Amino acid sequence: MGFVLAGGKSSRMGAGADKALLEFGGQILLDRALAVMGTVCDRVTIVGDPAKFAKYGSSKYGSSKYGSSKYMSSKYESVVADIFPGCGPLAGIHAALLHSSAELNLTLAVDMPFVSRELLAFLFAAAEESDAIVTVPRSGKGLQPLCAVYRHDFSPVAERALRAGKYKIDAAFSSVSVRVIEEGELAAAGFSEKSFFNVNTPQDRLTAEGPAF
Repeated sequence: MGFVLAGGKSSRMGAGADKALLEFGGQILLDRALAVMGTVCDRVTIVGDPAKFAKYGSSKYGSSKYGSSKYMSSKYESVVADIFPGCGPLAGIHAALLHSSAELNLTLAVDMPFVSRELLAFLFAAAEESDAIVTVPRSGKGLQPLCAVYRHDFSPVAERALRAGKYKIDAAFSSVSVRVIEEGELAAAGFSEKSFFNVNTPQDRLTAEGPAF
């Protein structure tokens, strides 16, 4: 099952900006994430504000300013809200796992526009071959927990951390088995640092859309 994490505050993008609804390369970031997740997951759910993203589940979606009806399909399920609001991406992962009935759950941050179907399929295959609770890639900038696969058993681990006020995802990995896909393994499979680029700021957007990127 796939989950697009779209509940961030987008504070670094500027006043009034919402990364999920930001146009990038002629396509809204949320549409892009839903489309790529839909190529590898049998079901896809948005983790975010149900009121904000309600139109993604309505019959009027095709005429919405948020995107195109081609992203609606039987794979689309719903929008799930954080149970621990305001506590960052770990809360989004926790909400996703509580909602899920699947053993393997792929999570993707909405602001990672260069993640490909091939990379997601690679992560799923690695998770299926391992008994690890978390399967996570490591790029030159460190672990990438917002483009990773979580088994359902990570849910209580995340909840304990959230209740303790510990919101850093990597820190929660210390108590579970983790399959880290190292940078060299990613490179050998054809995936570069660019795959994990985050569009967090207006400058990030300009950089990523630039001809030299």
